[in-house]
Amino acid sequence: MDSLYNTYLNLLKVKDIPIFIKKYLDVPSLTRLKNIGYFCGMDYASKNIYNFKEYITRFDHSLSTALLTFKLTKNKIETLAALFHDIATPCFSHVIDYMNKDYENQESTEEYTSEIIKQDYKLQEYFKEDNINIEDIINFKKYSIVDNNRPKLCADRLDGIILNGISWAKNINESDIKEIVNDLKVYDNEDKEKELGFKTKDIALKTIKINEEIEKLYHSSEDNYMMELLADITRTSIENKIITYRDLYYLDEPTLFKKIKESKVEKLKNLLDKFENIKKSEIPPTIINNIKIRNIIPIANNTRINNIN
Repeated sequence: MDSLYNTYLNLLKVKDIPIFIKKYLDVPSLTRLKNIGYFCGMDYASKNIYNFKEYITRFDHSLSTALLTFKLTKNKIETLAALFHDIATPCFSHVIDYMNKDYENQESTEEYTSEIIKQDYKLQEYFKEDNINIEDIINFKKYSIVDNNRPKLCADRLDGIILNGISWAKNINESDIKEIVNDLKVYDNEDKEKELGFKTKDIALKTIKINEEIEKLYHSSEDNYMMELLADITRTSIENKIITYRDLYYLDEPTLFKKIKESKVEKLKNLLDKFENIKKSEIPPTIINNIKIRNIIPIANNTRINNIN
């Protein structure tokens, strides 16, 4: 089966991955993300609930976000900030925000960003070679093209829409991706920030619709229940000293999940059995009212879309 993610990647690379970021792709802190799935540990969940089209990782997301940033800005620092913006992603990603009861912002795991970057000596060596201030990479939120407050659009957010559309919602095809990527433009928004937007209203509206369909999945009983269930599994594993909270940030998912699966704790075995085998009909209504809202109101043709008649 042809990978739609690779098709997307080829659109972003133009001819090739920019030479200046190639060496960074092999640093330990980033290669760990090759074994951190993009879908919050749900690759291990019951296939009755999740049937992802492709296995997409946080490394994939980091790379395509960086290439998207470079395509639009040609700025090396912003591109590297995009490449490392998810470096502190723990195993099971936003499940850990659920475990921490950070449903709304889902940023509780970002505390390790500085530590992980500073402990990667290969990465520090490359930063020194390229005369890059490490704080410029750690503080990636200062680059509005990379990260911005909702409902504004940024590279991280758009990449997430495309990846979710490819594998989870399955509501985006090759033609859609080409249209979206080729229609992108950087604008100066109302707050005098650089913001990613669209040249045409139709493509902006298409992207909004794709995102709205994905948003329904995030707020479904099935996803809310399964995210809480894996959060309970993780919490129980930590309480029983099978793993540590710190392990979430320094192990990869196959290693961590194997440790959990090998546990003899009865409660954990029961939770895992449910997580891996539950059927859709067995999931009770489970709506968490303060789950993060992932809406977008992008700019199209230099005007905010909700102001376009």
